[in-house]
Amino acid sequence: MKELTIEAAVENIEVVTDFVSAELEQMDCPIKAQTQIAIAIDELFGNIAKYAYSPEVGRATVRIDFEENPLAVILTFIDNGKPFNPLEHADPDTHIAAQDRPQGGLGIFLVKKTMDMVEYEYQNGQNILRLKKNL
Repeated sequence: MKELTIEAAVENIEVVTDFVSAELEQMDCPIKAQTQIAIAIDELFGNIAKYAYSPEVGRATVRIDFEENPLAVILTFIDNGKPFNPLEHADPDTHIAAQDRPQGGLGIFLVKKTMDMVEYEYQNGQNILRLKKNL
């Protein structure tokens, strides 16, 4: 397991993505999975940066680990911000035209559709969001 603790700021999304991508490349992760994981990082770390500590800025930890049989990557996002479970919100109705549906929720919907597991818990004052992507 490797982890990165960094200021939860939008400008650090690229740092987090590079950190995770370097580990994925060492595992010969398929490009499609790398792209899906990068999108998930953008959405989830971006949400932490924008909302977890607002208006202040706090820190967030991103952990990456791998499982074998079948090979999978586990990403864990941890912050001490406001309790927020993104999985409690209803999925957007994608059958409605984008301009006619309420804003928000599409990013986490996409994450849930592209990852093999998404779990949330609030424990010891921390938001903990885990993703699993089978490789």
